[in-house]
Amino acid sequence: MAETILEIRHLGKSFGDHEVLKDIDFTVHKGEVVCIIGASGSGKSTLLRCINLLERPSAGDILYHGRNILADPDSLSAYRSKMGMVFQQFNLFANQTVLGNCLVGQVKVLKRDKKAAAAKAMEYLEKVGMEQFIEAKPHQISGGQKQRVAIARALSMEPEALLFDEPTSALDPEMVGEVLKVMKDLARSGLTMLVVTHEMAFAREVASRVVFMDDGVIVEDDVPEVIFNSPAQERTRIFLRRVLQKEND
Repeated sequence: MAETILEIRHLGKSFGDHEVLKDIDFTVHKGEVVCIIGASGSGKSTLLRCINLLERPSAGDILYHGRNILADPDSLSAYRSKMGMVFQQFNLFANQTVLGNCLVGQVKVLKRDKKAAAAKAMEYLEKVGMEQFIEAKPHQISGGQKQRVAIARALSMEPEALLFDEPTSALDPEMVGEVLKVMKDLARSGLTMLVVTHEMAFAREVASRVVFMDDGVIVEDDVPEVIFNSPAQERTRIFLRRVLQKEND
């Protein structure tokens, strides 16, 4: 068994009286690609944001290499820098160039000097096929290109795991493929990835494990072959029937 990077124990999250996550337990091992699927409102994105600590969990523990980071405030900044995040809406800095977007975090958080940061940024911009756009501003490039820059920006921080929150949902259909190709290449490189996605073909083809969430709980967590071909739970079967039917219409 590969090294355990993350262990989520009894995680809960409420917004006022609304309980969004309920007693979530799961682990992430080095090199795994874990795809999280489920209907809108099932808690998928909130789970990712709690793991990244963009949201503070209401209950439970997050163990990073065995250390409970919620009980160790001094380690939070270092932990966050190890959990890269790619958002639905790219979240690029509008006033920065493509290259500048990939420098900010390295210089401010990792304290790299600008020359080393630029070399690292170029390495990852080349990896995602965006090296020729380094002087462009975000408004000058397409949605698919913005998302590839966002991925390069996250990779430039050299995270231990990369979290993707529905990275293709804001893209026009013709741009989805270029982003999914980059993600497939990253998966093949051995990067640990947690991916909230509605792209069922990607989850089936690329995931090490698929987690199905419904109403704030993990209903099923298994390899893609089991989830897609013989799910154990009726809720999983109903969801997949509906989603796959819509894809085939």
